[in-house]
Amino acid sequence: MMMRKTADRKRSWLKVGLAVMPVVIALLLGQWATFSNIEGWYAGLAKPAFNPPNWIFGPVWTCLYALMSFAVWRIWILPGDMPQRSAALTSFYLQLALNAAWSWAFFALHSPFLGLINIIPQWILILLTIHRFRLLDSLAAYSLAPLAIWVAFAIALNFAIWRLNS
Repeated sequence: MMMRKTADRKRSWLKVGLAVMPVVIALLLGQWATFSNIEGWYAGLAKPAFNPPNWIFGPVWTCLYALMSFAVWRIWILPGDMPQRSAALTSFYLQLALNAAWSWAFFALHSPFLGLINIIPQWILILLTIHRFRLLDSLAAYSLAPLAIWVAFAIALNFAIWRLNS
């Protein structure tokens, strides 16, 4: 009985790690591409009137990444043989990879156009992930709604920056 509880506890922590670590890695990769370009390149871009102040992005993304971790953890703790679980996890991790890649396209490569090419399919994958999560766990799906709203706003912002600077 004791060994079973220990094994269950280890599996629980593994699922936490599978939920949190990829999100943290995406966050760190995004920061690596972004921070060194904010003061110089990004500061010199023409931006639309609705561009938020730089300080708002950190708290917003911290909340969004926490919600992403929570949402995917809710899917990980479902039974492994549950139909659609693998598809839901696949779409989540694909959108997460595009999330990290956006910072490299936009900031590191100094290309609002490449950012735009990335962010539209990213948003579609977020919507697909929400749909797939909703079939399995509505709280997980609702936890990704702020991400979908923020990325929709980011599409408008990315597009406006591209248009003003091309």
